Formats: sequence, C-alpha cells, structure tokens
Amino acid sequence: MAVLERSELEASPLADLHAIADQVGLDGFRRLRKADLIDTILDRMGGAEGGSVTTSDSEQEQDTEPREAGARRRRGGRSRRSKTSAEREPEGEEDGEGDGPHTPSTGGSRRGRGRGERSERAGRESSAREASTRESSTREESEGRGEGRGGDKDRIAEGVVELLGNGSAFLRVQPPDPSDEDVYISAAQVRRCELVSGDRVSGPVRTPRRSERYPSMARVDTINGVSAEAVAEGPRYDDLPVAHPDKRLELDGNDPTLKAIEWLTPLGLGSRAVIVGPSRAGKSETLRRIFAALAGREGLEVTVVLAGIRPEEIVDWKQGPVAPTVALNFAASPDTQGQAVEHAIDSARRVAVRGSDAVVLIDGLDGLHPHVARRALCAARNLAESGSLTVIATAAHPIGGESTVISLDAALTGTGRLPALDLLNSGTLRPELLVGEEEAQAIMRARAAALAG
Repeated sequence: MAVLERSELEASPLADLHAIADQVGLDGFRRLRKADLIDTILDRMGGAEGGSVTTSDSEQEQDTEPREAGARRRRGGRSRRSKTSAEREPEGEEDGEGDGPHTPSTGGSRRGRGRGERSERAGRESSAREASTRESSTREESEGRGEGRGGDKDRIAEGVVELLGNGSAFLRVQPPDPSDEDVYISAAQVRRCELVSGDRVSGPVRTPRRSERYPSMARVDTINGVSAEAVAEGPRYDDLPVAHPDKRLELDGNDPTLKAIEWLTPLGLGSRAVIVGPSRAGKSETLRRIFAALAGREGLEVTVVLAGIRPEEIVDWKQGPVAPTVALNFAASPDTQGQAVEHAIDSARRVAVRGSDAVVLIDGLDGLHPHVARRALCAARNLAESGSLTVIATAAHPIGGESTVISLDAALTGTGRLPALDLLNSGTLRPELLVGEEEAQAIMRARAAALAG
C-alpha cells in the first residue's frame, strides 16, 4: 500500500486521479475539476484531516488490456505457490525431518520446543509474505513503466489514431496503411484521452505478452502536440451551449428525392433527422444517397453505422464510397447494436468539442433499446462556440425530439413515382434559419398545396 499526500495527488495527471477515484467507488468523478476531485478523494478515504490517501500500487496502473490483468494474476499465482513451499519447509523441520538452524540441538521439553518452533515459523511466514508483496509491487511498477519481463522501457511510439468499432484503437505508425509496428490503444485510454481518428499521438509502449499480438500503448503523452492532460481537462460536450441549426447541409446532385429533401425538409449542421416510413418505403436507399452526397466533403467527418439491417443491404452499403464503421444485420442483439451506435456517437462528440463538424448516419434505430435510440438522437446538436454533431437515422416512426422528419410514402416508392416524400408528415423546425424567410414561406405554401390536393 502506498500513502499519497495531497501534494502528490496535485502533481498526478488527471488520468491517474480518475483511476484512483474509480477504485474508491466515487460516482460522477469525471465531471469534477482536478482540485475538487482531489478533495473528494481525500474525503472518501478519510484522509481529509491528514491530507493523504492510501491506495494500492496496482491501482496506479489502470490503463492496460484485460489480458494484461489476467497475465499478472497468473504471475501472482506463481508467487503464492512459491510462498506455500516456503511455509511447508518449516513444517518438515518441526516433524524432525530436517536439521536446519532453527531445530533445537539440546534439552527442553517437547511443549517448549513446539512453542519456540511455532513462533519461529510464524516469523518466517511473515517475512515470506512481506518479501512476496515487495516482489509483486516491484514487478507491477516495472511493468507499468514498460520495464521487466515483456517490457520495452525505451520505445516511444508516434503515429495516427484509427478508431475501431468496439471503442479501442490502433496507432498507425505508417499511416494510413497497417504495419507490424502498429500499437494497440485500449478503449479506456481512448475514452480518457478523448481520442478521435486522425489524432497524432505519442507515448511509451510495452511489447506484447504471450497472449497478445500487438504492442500496447502504456500511456498517451501528447495529442496533436498538446499534453494529454490538457486535452482531458477540456470542456465537456454536455456542458457547452447549443443553438438551433443555422448552417444548411447542402445535398448536391440531380437525384429527385435529395432535391425534395433539400428544398422541403432542409438539413443543417447539428440537425436531429430521422427518415421514417413503413417497410419497403426506401429509407435505407434514401440514407445511402445522402451518404453519397456527403462522403468525402472537406471539413466534414462522416461515419456510418449499420445496426440491425438486412444482410443484402450491408453489401449495398459496402459498395459505397466509404465502408461503414460497423455493419450488423438484424440477428445482432439490441445490446450489441446499441454499443456500436454509442461508440460512433462518442467519437463524433469528441470531434464536435474540438471545433469540427461530424455527421453520423445510422441505419437504423428500430433494433435498439428505446432509451439508447433516444440518447443517440439527442446527442446531435449545434454547439454555439464549437463544432457540430448531426445525426441522420432511419426508423419506422419518429423517435421524438427530432428537428427534421423525412417521411417517405411506400405507395409512391413502390410505383416508382419519385420523389417519394410524404410532405404532410415531413418538416423541419425553424427552416428560416437554414433557407431564409422567403424560402421558408415557399415551403409553407407547398405544404398547403399538398393538403388541399
């Protein structure tokens, strides 16, 4: 056990404080600033009066793969077996099987010899336990620094982050192509450092252990030339002020459906848009056409998540300009689909916080748990002082809280009469902010004509 003084906590990176707070069971610690977090840790551990907190050495090394913990437990098991052998040796001496230095050579009653031998054996057992504890602590500290067995204390890796669908990432040292020198970054480090694809990061690595294929990032030191701690202490997405979408998302092209959407149900940066309609109304096809119009646009980070669609539609999506980040058919469980969507949304939120614009296309929301679908849709917003996150998804019915609803008519789609837009059930909130007052009035007149017809 190590005693951490207040001064040590104040000198520790925020990532280490988060690890300690997680171990002592603090709730909501990621919302606290560094000074408040230190006070809360000291209060929880009863160290507010003494200004210190006691924690295990292993708690200070949290950011490794699950397999690393398993390997450490296996090594710890060998230490315990070694200690057990040491405990059995004195037992042999007590039985008269050995003639070591602690076996009495003269006189004394059997009861007196038994008490003396038990006392000596207890002392040896205590010493063995202390030695084993010191050895384990030293080994864990060495592994955390990249030293010891399987370590690589001198190697510093630098490269570009490529996020994976499960929330973890790879550091591509020769971007964009994969190589044998690429470094694995755990999902915990991705979340803690708020990494996004394209970030250039650096930090020490350790060599892979027996059950691992790639070396792992032991710690992220810099992100785009800035210290990782400074990035982690940046503003939180949910705390930033928001505004109605006021910058139009143009869908260039000659496609009649896209032209109708752009004119009658305009999309903006930060929109929460859902394409709704019954089965075979053309929701997935419409979303693919929107994707084709946005893919490769400069200054726009576009991500596609396929959650619970037909296998044939996955093939159609993969033939597009950019492969989907995650592709799950409708056999996947709601939990698996939800995790894929949440990973994509988390990454897009980090892009928006840094001042860029992200778009997440989700096909679709019907297979998710209702609260997960609402949370994904609610994440879209136009940050007043930063970037934006736009979510465009498909669903059988509106989720609630949309800023844009694009309703498709299955009868029009089935007979090939395009555009298949159901104008009466479609619409955009505050369209004048995107297209101006004159065009907003034109939209109202078109809706009135559709109602009269």
